[in-house]
Amino acid sequence: PDSNADRITRLIAHDPALTARTLKLCNSARFRGGQPVHDLQGAVLRLGFNQLYQVVAGLVGKQTVSGAQPGYGIGQGELWKHSAATAVAGKVLAPEVGLDANLLFTAALLHDLGKLALNTALHQRYDEVVAAIESTGRSFLEVEQELLGTDHARVGGRLLERWNFPENLREGIRFHHDPTRAGAHQRLAAGILLADMLSHLTGYGVGPFAFAVRAHPEILPILNLGQQDIERLIASTQTAISEFELLKGG
Repeated sequence: PDSNADRITRLIAHDPALTARTLKLCNSARFRGGQPVHDLQGAVLRLGFNQLYQVVAGLVGKQTVSGAQPGYGIGQGELWKHSAATAVAGKVLAPEVGLDANLLFTAALLHDLGKLALNTALHQRYDEVVAAIESTGRSFLEVEQELLGTDHARVGGRLLERWNFPENLREGIRFHHDPTRAGAHQRLAAGILLADMLSHLTGYGVGPFAFAVRAHPEILPILNLGQQDIERLIASTQTAISEFELLKGG
């Protein structure tokens, strides 16, 4: 809540590669104005704080989650595409449900962070995971819990706790597959889950069971939405994803 454009600019300036990528994106076709932008202050003026924040968060996220995750049957770049699409869905959803757009964008971008940590543990057991899902119809989350005694949502929340992320972010991510357990943060958790579902429904699912999206009707009253809102949100998410520069060209 105490972030501002000057602070973000100072942080970006410490990373020359991130500075270069930010300026390149700022000068891309979507954002380009009459004159090229040559420095970060100019980028702030052109994009505004909210857009700059989302651009930088997206660039950092792309660095973090672009690798393959064979333990989940996820190829190179696939987790990044799903995470970015989920973040865009969160940005679309936030004003509809009264959540802060930057908060939901960030939480949605990081929602599968735990998969990076659990990938190695599942890598040697991937065939076992697939067999369990196909034979029982259980979700990947349920199989994670059975084989490992935990799941990627809990691990993601634990990682964010160790890194001193705010309570709302870590609890929203920890319980994004079970928002009713998130206490004071259940609306954020429900927003993350719905954003995740929207990314799947717009073709940005991930892994071999990308299209096996389970309905979660319990989240609609938490967010004050009705079933009739979902089709409209899918269409809005599709449009926003098509305009998200970081997803163009993979």
